[in-house]
Amino acid sequence: MSDAHAHDDHGIGHISPVWMLLLIFALLIFFTFITVAVTYIDLGAANIWIALAVAVVKAVLVGLYFMHLRYDSPFHSLILISAFLFLAVFIGFALMDTGEYQVDLSPPESVPVSG
Repeated sequence: MSDAHAHDDHGIGHISPVWMLLLIFALLIFFTFITVAVTYIDLGAANIWIALAVAVVKAVLVGLYFMHLRYDSPFHSLILISAFLFLAVFIGFALMDTGEYQVDLSPPESVPVSG
């Protein structure tokens, strides 16, 4: 076996314990309930930011544990977390602006139909 293949461990994956996978799954379900619960509370513009923050946390948990980035280079985890944070900020700013340029619509007046 040559030296080039001695350090090649790409065929070996990391095996996570079942308790950890179940814990991450329970956290994902918990954060889903938080997302749904926030929709019932009117917090104004904070609703979208809370929903995006919870979505970022859930995406990071999936990336770190189910995609095994936690056991990879810390740089890859940093890139994943920063990408999701920037995405949440950009979507949040875009959604804050959606109501600014829409015309206030009122229901149409009932017009009598001539027979």
